[in-house]
Amino acid sequence: MPATDLWNKFAVHRHQIAFLVWGALLLPHVTQAQLFRWTRQHNPNYDERTITYGFSIGLHTSSYQVKYSDKFVTPKYDTVHSVQPIFLPGFSLGFLVNYRINEFLDLRLMPKAGFYSHKLYYYFTNAPTQSQLVETTLVEFPLLLKYKSVRRGNVRMYMIGGVTPAFEASGKNDIGNSSAGIPIQKRNLSLDAGMGFDFYFPLFKFSQEIRFSRGIVNMLGSQETIYHDPISRLNTNTIAVYFIFQ
Repeated sequence: MPATDLWNKFAVHRHQIAFLVWGALLLPHVTQAQLFRWTRQHNPNYDERTITYGFSIGLHTSSYQVKYSDKFVTPKYDTVHSVQPIFLPGFSLGFLVNYRINEFLDLRLMPKAGFYSHKLYYYFTNAPTQSQLVETTLVEFPLLLKYKSVRRGNVRMYMIGGVTPAFEASGKNDIGNSSAGIPIQKRNLSLDAGMGFDFYFPLFKFSQEIRFSRGIVNMLGSQETIYHDPISRLNTNTIAVYFIFQ
């Protein structure tokens, strides 16, 4: 009987107990949210400036995306098993000019120099694997729209997207750009999309951003070589993390 009475009492008050437990779990989050909302803001009028400047440091990994040509299935290339790209790291350095359109929308130009490496492995059925390493330095001009959330304390989230024209400043492949190597175009155009966070400090604004870029220009040149013929199209895929100081 005592055990039964104890169980019945617990059953009668289980809703009250559940409410108290839920409240105890929620209270720290509510308190943090209130502190986050009412924390002292650094540079409260920073985003009201029409034009701001800064610089960026980027770390990226990039790879080609391969599309095979009709020649790949011809008898001449029946010993080519596959052509496989890999992701290789790189970095970029650049500047930032940010134009404020309204409270939630900015237009920004981020000219930068990017250092890229791309590698393709050619697998054969009757010969050792061969590779093509393409190293390029690109001058890039990302033109981006930045859509910002409401500022919470000293943090603001944003989404970003746009286009990036790029032009080769210098480049080489592992065969010295000879006629036997894979020909690569000297221009590219990519579509960019990403997200990030603005962090406000007393003297500056610091942003961390991740951005995905998809090249829409065929990077494969027209010169026919044994490395060119099995494929018909090369597009760039890049994942980058940027550290931006304004």
